[in-house]
Amino acid sequence: MTRGAPALEIARKVRDGSVSAAEVVEESLAAIDAVDPEVHAFLIVLHDDARSAAADIDRAVAAGEDPGPLAGVPVAVKDNLCTRGVPTTCSSRILEGWRPPYDATVVERLRAAGAIVMGKTNLDEFAMGSSTENSAFGPTRNPHDLTRVPGGSSGGSAAAVAAGLVPLALGSDTGGSIRQPAALCGVVGMKPTYGTVSRYGLIAFASSLDQVGPLTTTVTDSAALFDAIGGQDLRDSTCLERPAPRSVSVLSDGVEGLRVGVLAELVDDVDPAVAGRVREAAEALAAAGAVVEECSVPELRHGLPAYYLLAPAEASSNLARYDGVRYGLRVEADTVEAMNAATRAAGFGAEVKRRIMLGTYALSAGYYDAYYGQAQKVRTLIVEALESAYRRFDALLGATTPTTAFAIGAKIDDPWAMYLSDVCTVPSNLAGHPAISVPFGADDDGLPVGVQVLAPALGEPVLFRVAAVLEDAAPVAAPPKVHAR
Repeated sequence: MTRGAPALEIARKVRDGSVSAAEVVEESLAAIDAVDPEVHAFLIVLHDDARSAAADIDRAVAAGEDPGPLAGVPVAVKDNLCTRGVPTTCSSRILEGWRPPYDATVVERLRAAGAIVMGKTNLDEFAMGSSTENSAFGPTRNPHDLTRVPGGSSGGSAAAVAAGLVPLALGSDTGGSIRQPAALCGVVGMKPTYGTVSRYGLIAFASSLDQVGPLTTTVTDSAALFDAIGGQDLRDSTCLERPAPRSVSVLSDGVEGLRVGVLAELVDDVDPAVAGRVREAAEALAAAGAVVEECSVPELRHGLPAYYLLAPAEASSNLARYDGVRYGLRVEADTVEAMNAATRAAGFGAEVKRRIMLGTYALSAGYYDAYYGQAQKVRTLIVEALESAYRRFDALLGATTPTTAFAIGAKIDDPWAMYLSDVCTVPSNLAGHPAISVPFGADDDGLPVGVQVLAPALGEPVLFRVAAVLEDAAPVAAPPKVHAR
């Protein structure tokens, strides 16, 4: 009935009464029940809550009311976003049994727009990872090939959209955790400008880097979801004083006359199959009227080491709250100190412990200036270098990931190899700039390739214009092997 349809088409049909929200929800639930045992995108499915929300939408339609721009559209929510009364685990044992007493702002805004939350999706524990293998509840699998990773840390959300379980999902992006899984799963993933979407209710990993954003099947749906969740929130002091965005309105503006730079640092050092697709994307933009030139921002090569000092440093501070006293797991011991240590040893996984220790070391006396302070200086250099590039170009183009989806288990025991998966995405997080990954064909094995568009701060209108043209020009790719038909 609506399976496979874009979100805005579903919402239109619900609003005009040609399909009921209840029918849409039942279709989504049936797809989840049939397919998710293979994929493991969801940690919890809210059958009763979704049906109740659908009934409310249908009553509003029957009464002649407008239930919102996303009326009746199923959406999945990454499990590091608080949902009132619903377990929120961050895929970690340390939050076992915790049910938040409030909703994240983005969840509130989803519901206000008429969207229906179907459940919470799997992620790398506390969003620390690039493969969704670090979850305490088992890995998510890529719908294009169940032997491969979906990317991370928002792998559950990306896989849920790719498998046709929901048309929309929310993820969070600290160093590429929306865009990287979007590329590996063949969906659209967008990281907004830092401060344009509220972080209230997003369980913090690295507070100066984290940002909530959409994962969708189309660029139009990505713009619509961004419009629904964006805008100022007084509960988040880092939120910008700006009204809700209006991105959908620019999608048909095209790229005529836009200046686009093809970033050497995001093309030269990636897999040849991925680089080839980026070159094709650049040609498509030129054919559509953009002025496309090669460019280089050498400072980007320092982004990954800077990120993997700054993010763990912030994580070591943010995760200090999990002490076995206030909420979540508690392992009893004879003293408070022993209880704290035993709880953290049992509750945190290996990757989280690795990053806490790295961050604590970087912040420790005698090493702060050499590591954390130096990384902050590198971050400033990257910001300045990108700002200089944006004086020449309206947008930049490159790969989203250095490779296509790799095998489950291939990198889990080699942290540096895993961290290299983020090399193309971390610069936008360090700068706080928006970026989007758009599916653009596949490699020789039929695995999706994502191309990345980067724009300056508050450059979402240009970002979506470029993305829309790329979407129209993208080579036809094979559908996922595991998909709700």
